[in-house]
Amino acid sequence: MSEQNGSVTTLSIDIGGSGIKAMVLSADGTPLTERNRVDTPKPAKPEPVIEAIAQIAASKGNFDRVSVGFPGVVRNGVIGTAANLDRDWINFDLRTTLEEKLGKPVRVANDADIQGLGAISGQGVELVITLGTGFGSALFVDGKLVPNLELGHHQFRKGETYEQELGRASYDKIGKRRWNSRLEKAIAALEYTFNYDYLYIGGGNANKITFELPPNVKTVPNVSGILGGIALWRE
Repeated sequence: MSEQNGSVTTLSIDIGGSGIKAMVLSADGTPLTERNRVDTPKPAKPEPVIEAIAQIAASKGNFDRVSVGFPGVVRNGVIGTAANLDRDWINFDLRTTLEEKLGKPVRVANDADIQGLGAISGQGVELVITLGTGFGSALFVDGKLVPNLELGHHQFRKGETYEQELGRASYDKIGKRRWNSRLEKAIAALEYTFNYDYLYIGGGNANKITFELPPNVKTVPNVSGILGGIALWRE
C-alpha cells in the first residue's frame, strides 16, 4: 500500500446529478489533494459515469482504496434506486465494476449517508438532508446509521414530495424566495416528524438559504460528502 502522511490513502468520490467530485484522503480524513470536479455525463448511464470516475482516478496519483457516494439506495455495493441519474443503474453492481476498473478495494454508500458521516457529532438523533439536484437524507441515532431512508420521495405538501418541492428543478422554476419559504416549512415538518437533536443541511444548494436557521440546525460544507468517505472504512 502507498504511504502518504504515514497513512493508508482513500480516493473518495461523490457522484451527483450534475457533477462528480473526488479527493484523496489520509486515514484520518485529512485532504491530500485538491477536490476535482467533472460534469456528470448526460445521459448519466453507468458506462460513461464509470469512465469519468476512471479518468479522475488516473489524475489523482496513488491511493489504496476507494469510497463512493451514490445518489440512491445502495445495498452491498449494488444500486437500488437512481432517481436523478438513469434507470440503467437499477441493480447495477457499482462496487464490483469499480474494483475491476480501478484495481482497488471499493466501498459504496448513499451520498447523503456519507455526507452525514462527515458532519455528525455521533450523539443523539441527528438528521442530515442534502439540497442539490434532488433531496437526499440520512438519519443517525448515537452515530449509528438508520439505513435506506429515502425521505426525498415521501410526500411533503400539496401532494408533492420533498424532492419535487425542493430539488434543483423546483428552485429554478419558483426562484430563491419561494424555495426558501418551502424549506422553512420543511424544516418545521422534519423536526415534528423526527424530533431530532440536530439537523445538518448540505448539498450544492445549501448556500442559497436566506433565512435564519433554528439553533439546532446548521449548514455543512459540500466537501463533507467527500470527507465522510473515510468513515466507510471504519470497522
